[in-house]
Amino acid sequence: MAKEVIATKNAPAAIGPYVQAVKSNGLLFTSGQIAIDPASQQIVAGGIEEQAKRVMDNLVAILKEAGLTTDDVIKTTCFLKDINDFAVFNKIYGEYFSNSAPARSCVEIARLPKDVLVEVELIADASK
Repeated sequence: MAKEVIATKNAPAAIGPYVQAVKSNGLLFTSGQIAIDPASQQIVAGGIEEQAKRVMDNLVAILKEAGLTTDDVIKTTCFLKDINDFAVFNKIYGEYFSNSAPARSCVEIARLPKDVLVEVELIADASK
């Protein structure tokens, strides 16, 4: 099983012993992305809307580095600090998957790294 690490400067650098993404057996697996601006390595200012946009932009940058788009995404797992933010998060999320939405899980979680409001990871078809 070959494993290719995917890394881009257009998404935040890993803040622990992990990589942005791994391509293996025709699939791309991203690590969970939080609302870190890749230029400053700081959490973006604002609330759930700003954080959701940054998270999704980080994922798009990783997909692009792997030669993929959101149309290639098969599954996402979304973690919200407060499920009451679901409607706003869902609106932003939907803007990134207008052509073909993937399967998704979305759950409330007690605490996320750096006390962010949202984290998203994905699996994409990288077989092309």
